Amino acid sequence: MEESPKVSTLATAHHHLELPDTPYNLWMRDELAELMNLPHDGTHVEIIGGEIVVSPGPDYAHNAIIRSIQQKIFAAELADPAFPWRCIFSQDVSLSEIHDGYIPDLCVLSEDNDRKAQAAQVKKVRPQLLELAVEVTSPTNAADDRRPGGRRSRPTKWSGYARVGIPYYLLVDRAPGAALTTLFSEPDTTAGEYREAVSWAFGESVKLPEPLGLEIPTDEWEPWRAGPGA
Repeated sequence: MEESPKVSTLATAHHHLELPDTPYNLWMRDELAELMNLPHDGTHVEIIGGEIVVSPGPDYAHNAIIRSIQQKIFAAELADPAFPWRCIFSQDVSLSEIHDGYIPDLCVLSEDNDRKAQAAQVKKVRPQLLELAVEVTSPTNAADDRRPGGRRSRPTKWSGYARVGIPYYLLVDRAPGAALTTLFSEPDTTAGEYREAVSWAFGESVKLPEPLGLEIPTDEWEPWRAGPGA
């Protein structure tokens, strides 16, 4: 008999949950959140490493970081009509190769792929359309965004993004002991890992290389406030 999927809750406890289909299939049909009776308050449900992960809506400082990245992309587009990149936030991304489903904080894709996704009116974007995925950590789910390590051995979003070949992964880690932004590149789809990484401390400008060609100031970015579970 197939083992019930694990569910990572807001308190990081794990429970067994009986479901009528695989978590990925239910997520693809937008049925998983309803079956779990999740509130419609910004709570996210994702499939990460084959595990159901439920996260609360992010705080304002988290969203302000995403806004600042969006603003730089919008400004570049307005300044140069030939600027080829577009962005969209909180977009479902289906990693069908590994049966995971993520909701990145921000997706960056080419103008052509952006047009294709709009024309098709897709609800779940294929990762092959993305050039860059952005995640900003929160206290309750930071380990899901980072490279696996320590007590965390199962695959994370870092692993999944590499496995499906997304060229760049930008991780803004707001942990008080880190306050670091890292750009991962050169995905190894076989190993499920990124071969290259470059990091900037908060306060330093993030310099995305070509073909992205953006510089993002981080002077106003702040780590989350330390507390229980931080």
